[in-house]
This record gives sequence, structure tokens and C-alpha cells, in this order.
Amino acid sequence: MNCNVMVLPSKEPGQIRLVKIPEDMESHEAFRHATGVIAAAEEANPEFTWDDIEDALEAKGFSSLDFVLGPELK
Repeated sequence: MNCNVMVLPSKEPGQIRLVKIPEDMESHEAFRHATGVIAAAEEANPEFTWDDIEDALEAKGFSSLDFVLGPELK
């Protein structure tokens, strides 16, 4: 099974997220949607959580994926 994914990076390794991009969405469009969702969550509630962002992304067709964070590459 092949799918496009997007890493939502963070300075805190435990806050890094991986989401599956909807099949009918191109990479640049997915980036814009994710940026808008995150900005809207921050604006609506300064105390936003990942759950707030995850729900909004799911409404746009994204889905969260579990992953294992591997060793750092240098």
C-alpha cells in the first residue's frame, strides 16, 4: 500500500506527528491546508492541543498515523 504522508515537525521529539495526505490532494495543497488548520487552531484558542488540530485535519480528509521515531541522522 502506497500513500503520501506529511511530517509535522516539532522542536520536541515527542510532539512530532505523521499524517496521511488525502489521495486526491497534491503535496503543495496539503501543506497549505495543514498550515491553515494549525494557524486557525492557534488563533481560536491559545491553549490549543494536538487533539484540536487532529480533529480539524481529519475534517479535511487527513488521518493520523502511528510511527516510531528512529535514530537521528547526521
